[in-house]
Amino acid sequence: MTGGAARWFAAQLRTERRGLAGVLAWSVAAALPALVSGRLIALAVDQGFLRGRGTVGLAWLGALAAATAVGALGARQIPRALGGALEPVRDRIVPRIVDGALRGALARRPDPGVVAKLTEQTETVRDTGAGLLLGMQQVGMAVVAAAIGLLLLAPVTALLVLPPVLAALLLLSRLLPELMARHRALLAAEDRVAATVGGLTAAVRDVVACGAGPRAGAEAAAVFAEQAAAERAVARAAALRTELGMVGGQLSLVVLLAAAPWLVASGRLSPGEVLGALTYVTTGLQPALRAAVQSTGGSGVRLAVTLQRLLDGSADEPDPAPAGGRVPGRLDLSVEGLTFAYGAGAEPVVRDLDLTVPHGTHLAVVGPSGIGKSTLADLLTGVAVPQAGRVRVGGVPLAETDPAWRRRSVAIIPQEAYVFSGTLAENLAYLRPDAAEAELDAAVAALGLAPLRARLGGYGAALGPRSGLTPGERQLVALARVWLSPARIVVLDEATCHLDPAAEARVEHAFRDRPGTLVVIAHRLSSARRADRVLVMDGTRPRLGTHGELLRDSPLYADLVGAWTVHPAAR
Repeated sequence: MTGGAARWFAAQLRTERRGLAGVLAWSVAAALPALVSGRLIALAVDQGFLRGRGTVGLAWLGALAAATAVGALGARQIPRALGGALEPVRDRIVPRIVDGALRGALARRPDPGVVAKLTEQTETVRDTGAGLLLGMQQVGMAVVAAAIGLLLLAPVTALLVLPPVLAALLLLSRLLPELMARHRALLAAEDRVAATVGGLTAAVRDVVACGAGPRAGAEAAAVFAEQAAAERAVARAAALRTELGMVGGQLSLVVLLAAAPWLVASGRLSPGEVLGALTYVTTGLQPALRAAVQSTGGSGVRLAVTLQRLLDGSADEPDPAPAGGRVPGRLDLSVEGLTFAYGAGAEPVVRDLDLTVPHGTHLAVVGPSGIGKSTLADLLTGVAVPQAGRVRVGGVPLAETDPAWRRRSVAIIPQEAYVFSGTLAENLAYLRPDAAEAELDAAVAALGLAPLRARLGGYGAALGPRSGLTPGERQLVALARVWLSPARIVVLDEATCHLDPAAEARVEHAFRDRPGTLVVIAHRLSSARRADRVLVMDGTRPRLGTHGELLRDSPLYADLVGAWTVHPAAR
């Protein structure tokens, strides 16, 4: 197990001393047959059956049966004792994963594999931890008991039997680093599959719109092939581990059988002692060796690799994000070489974009559906992280700004607005908890919410996700919430798509009149006409200009304006 994971796992187990004491006690009982079996069988043969004293032989076998019963009782209780020791350890891992995922999300480094960690990999730690401890107690108790039994029975048998077993364990230890490397590669491949599939699913609209289906399919096929190759590598290592255990155990048996005729003929061993030594090998050392191979080469490797991955970036580690971050002195927005694609190898939906938006500017973004307008909105507000290029506010990279400042100063309103469970006043003042009623009145007047307030019965009306509001009413509540907030960079991602043209104009004028920068992902031609500047996204070479300039210089913009004009119902 890797150092950090081993220390953490050992520290957690030390806090469960009572459970481990139970495991040890029952393990001693379970090892009793391995300690006495060979000796009792030798006595039954030499002092009983070979001398014609069947009753004596049966008595010794009866003692062996009693020892076996005690061992079975101990073995039956071990899993329960292991559960008592390991369940608390598993329960301590889950909060660490959740805290680590939340810290990563706040630092703009979301973990695509967090679901797998909370489910499959956490259960792997519990199951493989139990398998490792079970195998260790079996190996430790059985090998020690069998070795003691062989030495007490006839020291020469220990000299013949133990070297092959020790050699197998030594070779296994040399194989462990490779096993761990292959398991790490497999888990990394599984994470890449989760990230790629998740990214493609989220971007399916842009993938289809850009005609990137074949390339997206090839990307998914590549990560699936990588995962399959990693699984085959792990399977080959597992087969080698199994063969190593079989060879070590069988070699001990072969050596003992080959030497038995000479040992009996020379008087060094009696027939009963030979049979007893064979018993120690077949019922003690061979099962112990198989358990050692399985627990250290299988459960041990999986536990070490999985636990280390779960602990990486967890709550006990320092947040890699800067403690505070920088607060820009200016609020001009600039974009340099911005590039974003949904997954490695996918066609970028935003490529090498350069853009400057002075503070106080009203910018409209237009382009065909699926061209990447919503992706740009996410990049400008830090919801998405670019693969190349930077978004700067006042010359400061957005990712390096103080998170608290960023939450106060930058806001995005998506197409599907959300209404929280609470009163109308609480919904409106969610981003400005200290807002006075006069300020609520100003937001209601600016955004045109007076009819909704009157219909609901005032600011004390209860709202919620299922409060019966229309999509347009939910959008107005969300828009008023941001209008009241201290945000000075506001991005409307088709946030007025459920409003009629008059309501949309009122909303855009309200945001234009408040201090700050307004970026509108345009839903109608009128939004572009009202803007100071218009950015036309065409998937290759974005164009920036006024409405009149773009009508003259951008064929795509002219086509869009023509389509908007021909279909007035869409405006």
